[in-house]
Amino acid sequence: MSNSNLKKLRNKIDQIDDQILDLLNNRARVVLEVGKAKAGESREFYVPSRERAIFERLQGGNPGPFPNESICRVFREIISASLSLEMPMKVAYLGPQSTFTHVAAMEQFGLSAQLVPQKSIPAVFEEVERGRAHYGVVPVENSTEGVVNHTLDMFISSELQVIAEILLEISHDLLSQTGKLEQICKVVSHPQALAQCRRWLDENLPDTPQMDLTSTAAAAQMAAEDDTVAAIASQAAARQYGLQVAKGKIEDNPNNFTRFLVIGSKRPDPSGRDKTSIMFSVHDEPGILYRMLEPFSKRDINLVKIESRPMKQKAWEYIFFLDLVGHVEDEKISAAIEDLRSHCHFLKILGSYPFAGQGERE
Repeated sequence: MSNSNLKKLRNKIDQIDDQILDLLNNRARVVLEVGKAKAGESREFYVPSRERAIFERLQGGNPGPFPNESICRVFREIISASLSLEMPMKVAYLGPQSTFTHVAAMEQFGLSAQLVPQKSIPAVFEEVERGRAHYGVVPVENSTEGVVNHTLDMFISSELQVIAEILLEISHDLLSQTGKLEQICKVVSHPQALAQCRRWLDENLPDTPQMDLTSTAAAAQMAAEDDTVAAIASQAAARQYGLQVAKGKIEDNPNNFTRFLVIGSKRPDPSGRDKTSIMFSVHDEPGILYRMLEPFSKRDINLVKIESRPMKQKAWEYIFFLDLVGHVEDEKISAAIEDLRSHCHFLKILGSYPFAGQGERE
């Protein structure tokens, strides 16, 4: 290709970029008008179902060649920047920076949100409850290691609602200063990350001591300070702490996902493809397990998850956590929950919110 042809093509790209910039500013002006229209009303300015509808509409109408999987990432940042024009959005998350919870928060809210790390899951709840943050992001379960009990326990006393969920594919890298396996004398990480890489560690570093730390980011920081230490952490942590990848993707299960919950004060409106989470404690009597599921079975309501946690106040009694397909404003969902309530010591609706990812079934 001649230099003159290349210059023409680059000029054409510049012209298109200018058009994109004009359109972004036009969009921003409309967003500001939306903010004025909402002024004085009690509406939430962050609406997960609206974002989802935007992404699905754009992906469904994309003729290419721009990759469909990149549309969400591009428009996530456009929406994030637009929301910051309406109101600066503060989001608390289980920190520190470069943990997988931080990555999940960035994917959900974009880089224009003010993401504030917290030292514990209770601290995330407290920031939102006290109005110091609009929303919070906490882990709730991993596809390999199961539920995060601290998160479930917080819902027992908190009045916050689940307003969205995030599914993040978890890929663990072994990081060190040099990137050389033979120089590693210790492996450090969060206990769940170590557990998710147990087989690889046993096969490749069987005699290397392991140490539990409070987060994968704390592990990366330790590795950055000691060239004999390797951390199991994310690529984001590698970039933040200037580490090399000694071995990538060392998780035992390649289909490794962590589910995160976004917590807020108000329940979202139905999106058409929702999940409802409830918690309850039942009377201890013969046949109660059957009767607590019957209200959903007879209405053909799909239950996608059930967990139990022991009650701290009473030995051998349990709190159940249930996820089901549908929104609490759906007539059959609300009727089933009221049926269940008659068998319960207590029952609390934790939230109705759009499904994340694929796999939802009515």
